Amino acid sequence: MNKSSTQRLEFGTVKEQLKGYAVSYLGEAHIEQLEPIMNVKIIRQKLAETEEALGLIRYSSSIPLPSLTGMENIINLLGTGYLFTEQDFMNLLQFVRSCHQLQKYMISKQDIAPSVASYASSMYTLDSLREEIERCIHLGRITDQASKELAKIRKQAAISEERLKKKLDTLLNKHRSILQDQLVAKRGDRYCLPVQKEFRKQLKGTIIDESASGQTVFIEPTDISMLQMELNMYRVQEQREESKILSELTELADSYRYELQVNTDTVGLYDFLLAKARYALSIQARSVEITSDGSIHLREARHPLVKNMVPLDFHIGDSYRSLIITGPNTGGKTLCLKTIGLLTLMAQSGLLIPAGEGSKLSMFEQIAVDIGDGQSIEHALSTFSAHIKNMIDILSTASASTLVLIDEMASGTDPGEGTGLSIALLEELHKRKAVVVATTHFTEIKNFASSTPGFENARMEFDTETLKPLYRLTIGQAGQSYAFAIALKLGIPPHIIERSKEIAAKPVASAFPFSAASAVTVPTILEKDHAPSNDEHDQDEEGQQQDVQPKTQEEQPVLSSHQEANEEKRKEKPLKTGDRVLIPFMKESGIIVDTDTRGQCTVLVRGKRIQIARKRLQLQISAEELYPEEYDLDIVFESKDVRKKRKLMSKRHVPGLTIERRPEDL
Repeated sequence: MNKSSTQRLEFGTVKEQLKGYAVSYLGEAHIEQLEPIMNVKIIRQKLAETEEALGLIRYSSSIPLPSLTGMENIINLLGTGYLFTEQDFMNLLQFVRSCHQLQKYMISKQDIAPSVASYASSMYTLDSLREEIERCIHLGRITDQASKELAKIRKQAAISEERLKKKLDTLLNKHRSILQDQLVAKRGDRYCLPVQKEFRKQLKGTIIDESASGQTVFIEPTDISMLQMELNMYRVQEQREESKILSELTELADSYRYELQVNTDTVGLYDFLLAKARYALSIQARSVEITSDGSIHLREARHPLVKNMVPLDFHIGDSYRSLIITGPNTGGKTLCLKTIGLLTLMAQSGLLIPAGEGSKLSMFEQIAVDIGDGQSIEHALSTFSAHIKNMIDILSTASASTLVLIDEMASGTDPGEGTGLSIALLEELHKRKAVVVATTHFTEIKNFASSTPGFENARMEFDTETLKPLYRLTIGQAGQSYAFAIALKLGIPPHIIERSKEIAAKPVASAFPFSAASAVTVPTILEKDHAPSNDEHDQDEEGQQQDVQPKTQEEQPVLSSHQEANEEKRKEKPLKTGDRVLIPFMKESGIIVDTDTRGQCTVLVRGKRIQIARKRLQLQISAEELYPEEYDLDIVFESKDVRKKRKLMSKRHVPGLTIERRPEDL
């Protein structure tokens, strides 16, 4: 599965949320390794297990899952020669006891959760290990019953210590007057008397320590040194025997290395299953039917990372495998794509999904995603370039087992070229039988979907009264951007809205017919009875440019019989700057920017300058007919920014100000 697609669909965020429900390091490890499965049978099995685990949680929230505290260290050190401590064995004992409890619990739940309960049957009871640890260690300390030798040594040490304390009590009474406190002190493993510093020479013995103030010295009396040595000898023997017992216990634990590994792995698996179940409970998820035919049916589906989402009803893969979704911005189109993609990833990973009963998803080998422009400042990729790169990646793997999710087709470039490229890509994906869900604003793509078998339109609903999206998907109807409704609601005059609808409903040629009369009106619109300011001049230029643009972008007009008679003559007329020409081999129209003596013309076509031979051009409308007298053609050929810079540079020298051109504009 494509990693960039899973990232864009935020599958990693779902896994992080899922980790919050795991209680062990092995459960978290299972979640970290969670990926979509490419086998329908295994997917169904994993979903069934998760659903069973959810049933167990609903039946009883107190499932005796063993704690793995300290077990990671123990499992890693088994067989390495490491000597385990009393605390290690306490952790091991708790784990073995809990495993036995889990086994008993799962046996009792075989009827309601047969698949989940079956994992416990692979666990080992480890009674011998449990009994030996219980015999040798209690509350973190090795017991006297661990060995006869240890019991003997401890008894001898106790007798020696009792004799030592009696001797100390005698010395305590004898030297009461020189002591700082009337008690026996202990420094390390040695017994001492706290003597005032000035009387230290009155008690024979070895100074072991002194107080922080220096007023008290702790002296081990010479009279008890032999008893102290005897007790220390027993302590050394005790430690030696305890080490021997720990070594034997460690050796016993090593012999159960495989069984302990199986038990910890099984507990980790149970933690993983229960984490999935708890997560499913938190997002109100359920199991769904899984197929491999590419069909998707979602009822009341919700995105697990979005709160208060309007449930999504969606279906694809029966009579059509490509769906084009349209609607206003922020209307929920992108969320629809992400919901479909993420729920598919979750289900293929064995996770229950937040959807209604009767929902069905398909298994896909690839989920290819182009959501968001993916623009990188570091690599200076444009929005369009990022889309193209994503589409190249999609085409490299697209097949009948691919789910393709594309957001905002034809965005980031010229609408005409963008829609053409988008439709061609949709056709190619359809040939490969991929399941495609795409969003767009462009009518051409909607029209293509409505007239092409295997394609269907859908729209995100919008309330034109409140100007708010309803976030509901309706399949079978093409949507719109609702620009007119929004503009009217916000205060644009109704007659402008009506004219906008007329223009949008007609071909450009019929909406803006070319005639001498229409050309004459241009200077009337532009006339001023006073010298314009810089801002007004810019606004005038924009107005002129906008008036000219419909003319420069229209298709070749339908010719009258009179015009047909003169067409041959028009073809032979010399071309000059400003003439509108037809480029038959490109099926495009353009404006002459410049001509040369070699018969080459520079033509402005859709914002780009192209060198074309004169004989390949046909005069469509002369500059005299197209523009008013003394019309500034720089408005057509140059951008507003370039015109401003040139005007500024003509007035004075501006350090650092330059006008740069792309190679194709030269």
